[in-house]
Amino acid sequence: MGGHMMNRKSRSFLRAILSFAWREKGRRAAWRMRLAAMACLACMSLSAQAVLGPGVLAGFAGDFSSRIAAIEALGVEGGETARRVLDALEAGRLGVIGERVVIVGEEGVCDAASGEALPDVPETPVETVTVNNRVRRALANARAAFALGGEDAAARLAAAHTLGEAASPAWLPLFERALAGEKDEAVRGALVLAAARVNLSSADPAVRRQAAQDLGVSPDAAVRNLLAGLLAKSGEGTAAAWVEPDAGVREAAAASLRAIDRRIALAETAGTVFTGLSLGSILLLAALGLAITYGVMGVINMAHGELLMIGAYATFVVQGVFRQYFPEWIDAYIIAAIPVAFLAAALTGVAMERLVLRHLYGRPLESLLATWGLSLVLIQAARVTFGPQNLELANPGWMSGGLGLAAGVVLPFNRIVIVFFAALVLLLIWLTMQKTRLGMFVRAVTQNRAMAGCVGVPTARVDTLAFAIGAGVAGLGGAALSQIANVGPAMGQGYIVDAFMVVVLGGVGQLAGAVWAALGLGIVSKFLEGLAGAVIAKILVLLFIIIFIQKRPQGIFALKGRFADD
Repeated sequence: MGGHMMNRKSRSFLRAILSFAWREKGRRAAWRMRLAAMACLACMSLSAQAVLGPGVLAGFAGDFSSRIAAIEALGVEGGETARRVLDALEAGRLGVIGERVVIVGEEGVCDAASGEALPDVPETPVETVTVNNRVRRALANARAAFALGGEDAAARLAAAHTLGEAASPAWLPLFERALAGEKDEAVRGALVLAAARVNLSSADPAVRRQAAQDLGVSPDAAVRNLLAGLLAKSGEGTAAAWVEPDAGVREAAAASLRAIDRRIALAETAGTVFTGLSLGSILLLAALGLAITYGVMGVINMAHGELLMIGAYATFVVQGVFRQYFPEWIDAYIIAAIPVAFLAAALTGVAMERLVLRHLYGRPLESLLATWGLSLVLIQAARVTFGPQNLELANPGWMSGGLGLAAGVVLPFNRIVIVFFAALVLLLIWLTMQKTRLGMFVRAVTQNRAMAGCVGVPTARVDTLAFAIGAGVAGLGGAALSQIANVGPAMGQGYIVDAFMVVVLGGVGQLAGAVWAALGLGIVSKFLEGLAGAVIAKILVLLFIIIFIQKRPQGIFALKGRFADD
């Protein structure tokens, strides 16, 4: 790497000299000749730097360990010649004639160290240097060593991580040289950690102690295991001895181990909280519409989960249309699916309200049984239309991958998008309820239907529109759910009970209560699952809700208005 960087800088300097000499005229013509002579000397110097010493390549004539050492030496050396030799090795064109390492090309054989062609090839056949898995790993590390000299900070960071995992003493001069000119803090931190992992096996206790201290800032669980190994003992009984003989190094390793444990615990807690937030976001999208319809009409809609299913299947249909007609825009299908899912679920909700529920107001048992029957009809219709098997939707490219934390904890991008999407939907619903005429009518009917009708509020139309909005929000929940779960006819049944728990716990018709209940249930459920398992966690959550409702039947936020006292 160092030779390659020096060649690049020298060539730039040489071009500047030649350009300057060419522009000078008149009485400075003699200086042009002197500068040209200096340029020739620079070219000779560059040529000398491009030739590798024969000792660097001698290892390729030995066993596999010698070949790996030679590869590491080329990675530290850097430069175009080293890159050419490694390319030939990877392509199976590096060979040995006696003690000379050569490259076999289409035009003949050339010396690997100098690059000079060999016109008179001896009668001894060329023995190809064999490559196995160990050699391939060493080649990958050498490629990473080349990347440390590049201009892309992300590539340098990845190279530092790769070489740090190798932890070979051969890379230590490379790390020190790279640290001398590295400006990016993330890359510098990775190089310090890589050098520390190498120095942990140093013969000097002071170097090992400093390396153990440096490793304390690492978020990697593998580094934790490495430090924990220093605090172990080898042997049995009275003959047992510390793996790390120096007490100062063990003390530094123990302190670093405690710091890493705290960092890992914090990352795992953050990951659990985020998973709970993503679950709470799905519950919120499922419960928002139910809170609106139940608060306005007092209808227990057992088919609300199937409205999520309709939104998910609408998203699947939109994905199929994009794959067939707009394959170049496939990553944008989820954007187009959002309004489609809302409209599909909203129109289904309007049909349910107009054809069935309007005739059952004030009869809660009949409306509950009717909506349960509608849920069975919708499930069977989905089975007939799309088949009984589950369907898997592909995430768009910009929703793939995740954000890595310590200890291998990853926050998936699709769940991050769902959290922000749920927040956006919540904001739009709040604006609709608080800043529009329709929202004012919905709040009036929720608080006192009879009085709202007496002052001219069209309660029947408000019922229809409120049911359409609630059903549409459920469709949006289905679109979001399709990005993290399989789409199937029975997918909504797994969320209807949780959605009702959110509505009851938060307070009937209260958006703020639904938010607190959904996010709280999601986070608490994930923490309980980590402690007691999914089944026990669900039982504990149900017991908590039963006890809470007995103490506070109105939920977290009580409904305001005269209707609440009836």
